[in-house]
Amino acid sequence: MIHIAPVSWMSAEQSAAWHTVVVASLASDLPDEPGPTPKQVHAQLTAAGLDSRRLFWLATETGGAVVGVAGLRLFTSPGQDHLAELELHVRPDRRRSEVGSQLLATAVFAAEVEQRRSLLAAADDGGPGDAFCAARGFRRVLTLDHLLLDIARADDAAADIEHPGYELAGWTGTVPGDLADAFAAAKNAMNDMPTGDMDYGSQTWTADRVRAMAKVLADRGDTLLTIAALGKGEMAGYTEIVIRAGETRRALQYDTAVVPAHRGHGLGLWVKAAMVRRLRAEHPGIVEIETDNAQDNTHMLAVNRRLGFRSHRRTHEYQLDLPTT
Repeated sequence: MIHIAPVSWMSAEQSAAWHTVVVASLASDLPDEPGPTPKQVHAQLTAAGLDSRRLFWLATETGGAVVGVAGLRLFTSPGQDHLAELELHVRPDRRRSEVGSQLLATAVFAAEVEQRRSLLAAADDGGPGDAFCAARGFRRVLTLDHLLLDIARADDAAADIEHPGYELAGWTGTVPGDLADAFAAAKNAMNDMPTGDMDYGSQTWTADRVRAMAKVLADRGDTLLTIAALGKGEMAGYTEIVIRAGETRRALQYDTAVVPAHRGHGLGLWVKAAMVRRLRAEHPGIVEIETDNAQDNTHMLAVNRRLGFRSHRRTHEYQLDLPTT
């Protein structure tokens, strides 16, 4: 017998059980990938998200052992309040025993109650999640190529290229007050990123929202690094890197964007090469960066290849269309 129970408040014991299931699931599906630490999982489960709220469920078997977990992120900002995003893991030895199906049914029902029209889920190419989504009515809407950069071997020569009329600025954590409005305007350039057939909607960035995003990461214990290109009275482009709390090896690429009016000048490569140098100087223990790009984002893929990123793995975004009233 499997019991699906909602979690209204995530205790330390429940967080530890969640971590155990996630690590076992990822070790089976991605044995060469570093798993999250207990601290990282606890922070993800307990820290407030940006413009969203989350629902959690634990699947337990007779005796109380946790054999599966599911989380549902409900977006709340205008432009994305039709979306829900699913995370689901089942202990490998309990797969194909309806645990995942019961967790999915529970999450789908909750999304419908919340009047969401689209449920998103990510799955590794060729893995169990890929087949699970395809068999349960999800549509594959976007394919992402994940790339890794060996920082020591990266080609950062573009950091030395002069860009007349532009200068670099960098900060850690929250954007400086005098750049907040310009940064928010630049982040809105992300709304034209390729999203395939995904019903992703759009985001509107303001100075308050970029500060709130930095606070979300700080509350998790993560380090947020940003380098921006400033020119002609505005922020022309930027790149962000996150080092998760307790991370000793890998940084994660967050947004990189160039404002449309400033494209075609090599600014994206410039800020990313400068970020490589910054990581070497400030975080020498971090030896690699992971990024992902939509397969049709040919420009950013070319930038990353020039820096030295290499193919690592592939994932797919799936979407389940939900009935609306």
